[in-house]
Amino acid sequence: MTTTLTPVLTANWDRADAFTLDGYGEYESAKRALGMDPDAIIKAVKDSGLRGRGGAGFPTGMKWGFIPQGDGKAHYLVVNADESEPGTCKDIPLMMANPHALVEGVIITAYAIRANHAFIYVRGEVLHVIRRVQAAVREAYEKGYLGTDIFGSGFDLEVVVHSGAGAYICGEETALLDSLEGFRGQPRLKPPFPAVAGLYACPTVVNNVESIASVPSIIANGADWFASMGTEKSKGFGIFSLSGHVTRPGQYEAPLGITLRELLDMAGGIRAGHRLKFWTPGGSSTPIFTDEHLDVPLDFESVGAKGSMLGTRALQIFDETTCVVRAVLRWTEFYAHESCGKCTPCREGTYWLKQVLRRLEKGQGTEDDLTTITDIADNILGRSFCALGDGATSPIHSSVKHFRDEYLKHFEIGGCPFDHAASTVWGKA
Repeated sequence: MTTTLTPVLTANWDRADAFTLDGYGEYESAKRALGMDPDAIIKAVKDSGLRGRGGAGFPTGMKWGFIPQGDGKAHYLVVNADESEPGTCKDIPLMMANPHALVEGVIITAYAIRANHAFIYVRGEVLHVIRRVQAAVREAYEKGYLGTDIFGSGFDLEVVVHSGAGAYICGEETALLDSLEGFRGQPRLKPPFPAVAGLYACPTVVNNVESIASVPSIIANGADWFASMGTEKSKGFGIFSLSGHVTRPGQYEAPLGITLRELLDMAGGIRAGHRLKFWTPGGSSTPIFTDEHLDVPLDFESVGAKGSMLGTRALQIFDETTCVVRAVLRWTEFYAHESCGKCTPCREGTYWLKQVLRRLEKGQGTEDDLTTITDIADNILGRSFCALGDGATSPIHSSVKHFRDEYLKHFEIGGCPFDHAASTVWGKA
């Protein structure tokens, strides 16, 4: 059993001053990086195998390499800190406890892609996080780590912390760019991709908080050190967020490829007297798993091979007291509310999924409604403008696949079986 955690980003979280420069350090990785050739930094990140920690898992170094050089245009770095996926809770605590890892990563990344302006786009509701990141940026400016001629290298960098307005759609990188430019946050048609025409129609790299914060450790310890952890194709470490019906919920930083069984052992298991029923490997927009998937390695390839996605490694744990239909309804209500309305499949599809699921959860539907919701989901999947629509279909398809009997039980008793305390037909006392 793997019991070894890899505290890198979380190494100083137990310090009272972790969020300050005194608790973090003197940006030694940035000093080293600014003495390197920018292309050598990109190569190091490529060689490390770091893949995007925001959900898609795209190779980070490859994304940086897409930025055209010598084009005469301004280049921009945008950090996607608009964490809003239900169940995902890694970037916000990271920015609260260790914001300087992010700021140092921003310096290194901006230098590598030849950008002199960087933006950290933070979800508007988390005011305490915005203030924490602003304070870290201010400290860095005061120490001369940001601004002009950083570390005497001749490199200039201005960093802006931007507050979003709390729209889930702005977690999609092109919608985030529109919002950053002052427009309504809606996804753009691609191509062109942000690497060619992003912020202000200039080459732009958009990366997740954890992706950028991982860069200083790669520069400090080397690409081989990072690549030695994880699996062959999913290298390195990541923050796994355990929430829900678990004894010790929290952030567990471990190599990719660890299993939920191993994480649960470290987290004290499912809450006392209960058993695992279903869980999400990467937030609510990933197909759900059951207790049959406890030993699936949590890396991009293994999770994908079993029919789900690693996503943001948001492990929401549900025990046998949870109604699957109700949980899926709640998620669907969220997606219907957060749909930007730009494309018909998502705008109309999520609305009707919500309506039918409400009827199903109350026990007022029929078995034909299961066909209806899967048909609606089929017509959204692959046809929506961005990934929000696709994500909304994941709980639908997977819950019907794994828990069809539970849907049928709602029809049989004319309501939710978990609302009937005296019901014994559903295995309840």
